[in-house]
Amino acid sequence: MYQTLTTQLDNNILIVTINRPEKMNALNQQMMGELGLVIDEIYRNKDIKAAILTGSGEKAFVAGADISEFLTLSPKQGEELAKSGHVVFQRIEYSPKPIIAAVNGFALGGGCELAMACHFRIASENAKFGQPEVNLGLIPGYGGTQRLTQLIGKGKATELMMTGDMLSATEAQAWGLVNHVVKLEELLPKAIAILQKIQTKAPLAIARVVKCVNAAVDKDIDGWETEIREFAACFATKDLQEGAEAFIQKRQANFKGE
Repeated sequence: MYQTLTTQLDNNILIVTINRPEKMNALNQQMMGELGLVIDEIYRNKDIKAAILTGSGEKAFVAGADISEFLTLSPKQGEELAKSGHVVFQRIEYSPKPIIAAVNGFALGGGCELAMACHFRIASENAKFGQPEVNLGLIPGYGGTQRLTQLIGKGKATELMMTGDMLSATEAQAWGLVNHVVKLEELLPKAIAILQKIQTKAPLAIARVVKCVNAAVDKDIDGWETEIREFAACFATKDLQEGAEAFIQKRQANFKGE
């Protein structure tokens, strides 16, 4: 179905692998279009409860954008390219189903931006993160200036984007960019284990966590009011009834997303 991605659905977890190993999995416009399609499938397909984004091979998650596509772009075309990237990455960020990045190797430029659009990140020990666009006379265009600042703070984000330096996996974890660092062979098992744990929780509540967390960093939304509204909405769900009864009865809850 896809030329730049492979997908595998197992136990309600969709593993999406970016598959351009000959180009270090660099983002191009075709891949962005296919990412948009697979995100639509995650939203739509009830058999998909969560997803993992990762890269093929051991060297790169996504090593950046395909720079050859930039050489002939006009400012207007650059604007359209950035807008299309924002749409796809915001769909990831606002997904009501968990989408996490399993970063295996280089996550640079658009690759770092893609990883940051996910709900959180797990990295292999050989992972490297960075926004080196200034080396090309560019800045991040797929939300990187905003998400990196939100995740690691203004001073560190400014330094990283001005110098174009890379962070090691351990540095990225210390700076708050990455949740976990594991050996390469443990990367997907770790991601799957976390998602399996999340799948035992109430899916409507998980979706509301995503909504409220995003509201906290959206200047146009009152996050406090969003929390009150989404908290109240939980009381109309069968999941809350099931969760409360299971707690009282000291048993495992069986949530159905209702």
